[in-house]
Amino acid sequence: MTNAESPTVLCRKLANFDCEQLDSVRRELYKSEPSRLKQSWLPVPQEEFEPGLVYTGWKNSDFFVFAELPDADIFTFAKDPGDRLWRLGDTFEIFLGRPDQEAYYEFHVAPNNLTLQLHFPNSQAAEWAGRTQRFEELMMNGDAFVSQTWIKPETKRWFVLGRISGRLLETSGELAGARWSFSFCRYDYTRGEEVPVISSTSPHAKADFHRRQEWGTICFE
Repeated sequence: MTNAESPTVLCRKLANFDCEQLDSVRRELYKSEPSRLKQSWLPVPQEEFEPGLVYTGWKNSDFFVFAELPDADIFTFAKDPGDRLWRLGDTFEIFLGRPDQEAYYEFHVAPNNLTLQLHFPNSQAAEWAGRTQRFEELMMNGDAFVSQTWIKPETKRWFVLGRISGRLLETSGELAGARWSFSFCRYDYTRGEEVPVISSTSPHAKADFHRRQEWGTICFE
């Protein structure tokens, strides 16, 4: 168990960059201070743990998340959008909400760029979904969340760029001066191992990514 404080991130305004070109994304997003994936609920990290980095920024009415994920075995068995990606292989997750609202969002991305988008109206909905394993009513469609992935097996890394419309959380879409709650998380699978190695940027006292009281805060400059 940890007593670490939840992180606060200053989200900087981004210059123009090409979302489809990894080098362009890296040049611009690497200017931001990264959040680090950890295993705060453990006394010491697992031997297999790979400490990924997550960078953020915003432009116009869009919020960007860029993750660099070291991974010795990059794979997913997911075939379709909306698959339960966290059960099928490597998955990067983005949790976002507003501190003054119960509702929050959860976005999943697999290495093959398949996605899962969920909207939880409150914590009770998350508890119900976890208990019943019924997520269909919480799934979202549309282009409010868009992602791009790059797999680099030669360097044992994969990368995720996620773009989230600010209008999901802000009525006007204006992000300057906004404050959001966030958590970035990961399922790192290795073929032949039944249980994935999980990690989060939040200092969770136990391995439950939905513990919002331990999420961090994003402050949009």
